[in-house]
Amino acid sequence: MKILIAEDDLASRRFLSKFLGQYGEVDLVVDGLEALDAYLLAIKEKAPYDLICLDIMMPKVDGVKVLKAIRDYETKQEFASEQRVKVIMTTALAETDYVNQAFEIGCEAYAAKPIDTNKMLEVIKKLGLI
Repeated sequence: MKILIAEDDLASRRFLSKFLGQYGEVDLVVDGLEALDAYLLAIKEKAPYDLICLDIMMPKVDGVKVLKAIRDYETKQEFASEQRVKVIMTTALAETDYVNQAFEIGCEAYAAKPIDTNKMLEVIKKLGLI
């Protein structure tokens, strides 16, 4: 499994990387622009991500806007539903508006920080990634 973690908080980034690294190859970025660049580069190299963990509150471009850009790109490129990357939104905020918006745009799941690894594992299994 190929995983992208977009997270501006160092501790959260390290934690997710260590946890998800057991299940695949992990790339790390610290803001929304880097997340979009990494996503597009992976597609261009014909090695797309299977899972993206997107922090909602990030510098430059927030996670919800990144998710929208990804879903718009997939729609424009006419990706079949099984080709679409699985996205789990992460946030320390209890911002229900952002979370609802993310689900409307097309994220698969939401994880509140601190991340519960058992719940995260359950979600990843439900998504058929492991």
